[in-house]
Amino acid sequence: MESCKPILTPVQERLKLQKDGARKLAYSRFMEAPRQSHMLATKRILRYVKGIQGDGIFYPINCQVELVGYTDSDWGDDVERAKSISGYAFHIGYGVISWSLKEQQAVALLSTEAKYNAATNCATQAVSLRQLLGVLHHEQKSPTTIYYDNNSAIALAKNPIFHGMTKHIHVKFDYICDLVNDKVVEVQYCPIGEQIAHIFTKGLKADLFVKLKKMMGIESYEEFGLREAIGS
Repeated sequence: MESCKPILTPVQERLKLQKDGARKLAYSRFMEAPRQSHMLATKRILRYVKGIQGDGIFYPINCQVELVGYTDSDWGDDVERAKSISGYAFHIGYGVISWSLKEQQAVALLSTEAKYNAATNCATQAVSLRQLLGVLHHEQKSPTTIYYDNNSAIALAKNPIFHGMTKHIHVKFDYICDLVNDKVVEVQYCPIGEQIAHIFTKGLKADLFVKLKKMMGIESYEEFGLREAIGS
């Protein structure tokens, strides 16, 4: 793969890998039954990595230290086990400082439940980061904004009247609702095209992927004229 052609995205749009896939065996993370489709996905990641070796996350020295979070999930996109994927990202004015991608432990019965699983992970991390920033003398005096792209999940967090419709996820509901009421976090809607956490949970078109990367503060060294400085 040393002479491979770079590519803009690490994952094909709407890609869903599964165990039986193509018949031909190959290496992949599906170790018990690796298939050719998994090898092709791995090669695409290597092509992506080759094209971003000059990239990094940049933090301007004059940016405001204000913690902002984004959270997203798919819903049952694991075609083998029907489990959802949670993702979140936090930045402090420009570059991301914390991010996560993980498979949810249980199957979500509703898309709203999958969103709340992701939101709970995000809110928990927000609490930890606020405490850390306080230790570093950057106490967050206002609530930390967490952006969703799901109006139903936002309505649940803000309005207890909907609680009865989702009793099976009441623990997560109560946790986030308490954080909102205590003004630790606030939840706001953002359109799909500005949801940074999408980059962790879905295969995206190249133009949207590149846009979200920039929103995360990821830039190339050349754009900042740092190539010569690093070599000198």
